[in-house]
Amino acid sequence: MKKKISALLLSLALCAGLLAGCGTGETAEAPSDTDVQQVDSLKIAFSPYADADLISESTEPLEELLKAKLLEKGYDVGEIDMTVGTSYTAVGEALSAGSADLGFISGGNYVLFSDDCDVLLTALRYAINKDSENPADWNDGTIEENTEDMSTYYRCILLAGPSEKGQELLSKVNAGEELTWDDLNSATWAVLNPTSASGYIYPSLWLQEHYGKGISNLDNVVECDSHTTSVARLAAGQVDVMVSYGHIRIKNAPIWESDFGGTAPMVEQTGVIGVTDGIYNDMIAYSKTSDTMADEAFRQAVGESFIELAQTEEGQEIFGVFSQVGYDWGSDSDYDGERAAQALLKSMEA
Repeated sequence: MKKKISALLLSLALCAGLLAGCGTGETAEAPSDTDVQQVDSLKIAFSPYADADLISESTEPLEELLKAKLLEKGYDVGEIDMTVGTSYTAVGEALSAGSADLGFISGGNYVLFSDDCDVLLTALRYAINKDSENPADWNDGTIEENTEDMSTYYRCILLAGPSEKGQELLSKVNAGEELTWDDLNSATWAVLNPTSASGYIYPSLWLQEHYGKGISNLDNVVECDSHTTSVARLAAGQVDVMVSYGHIRIKNAPIWESDFGGTAPMVEQTGVIGVTDGIYNDMIAYSKTSDTMADEAFRQAVGESFIELAQTEEGQEIFGVFSQVGYDWGSDSDYDGERAAQALLKSMEA
């Protein structure tokens, strides 16, 4: 699971896989009007990885870019309707019902709804320079940084904030002391919906591994609608600990003070008190109940389009809002580890 792909090798692999004869100087011929197939609409739902307005603004250029790519591949799509789900579960339900053709979802959400949807692409992310399972190693006074390598997995961290209790827990970890269940249970936690891998499932597994209990056993839990909301509550001292993906501070450190009201740089006011096992990356899934996605050739064209767009400057800017920097073909079996995690989670919270 800890396989990392260098950006150079990724580019070569995608080039070889997608463009037969890449590097030969040949260019694909545009389809003639008689070859073009009409597709009335394509409905895409995004999970609330960030504030809904930010996602909507960042992805607005995707409509025309994706239309143009699909037209190159012989499909004239009349309308691309993009929405941000009110929750992770809502996007899974939309895929299940066929009211969304494509969904940007987490592995945890996929496993819950995989009877009615399937993996199209797995997201690639830049690996970060901290990957230790020892939380104190993350607290070296620097914010995490992206590397040039790409990774198919990420970690979840338990991040303590500037509140008195948050700093108390952080001081113990940095001093090499083991946190007790009572330590953690005395804190107020920000978590996401139970279908979120980094916002609920893996932190709960971490608690089970270390203390024999899960998030459902904590006395003070606040469910947030997005990671951004969790950061805001952490900065305001409304919660003492939040759970999120390992690169959460990379995204939010620059705006910690200006947007969230932090009273000092984020690296000074927050610290890691726990690190989970690796989590397989999020995906673009397609609905099995969608008539639009029933055409395998169209699915292939959609997948190729996203892969190619992610290699452009415009695509990088768009998909960066999800902390995704590329895509590769995925398969259902990639998420068997997620199924095992959810099975364990259900057994321990039954």
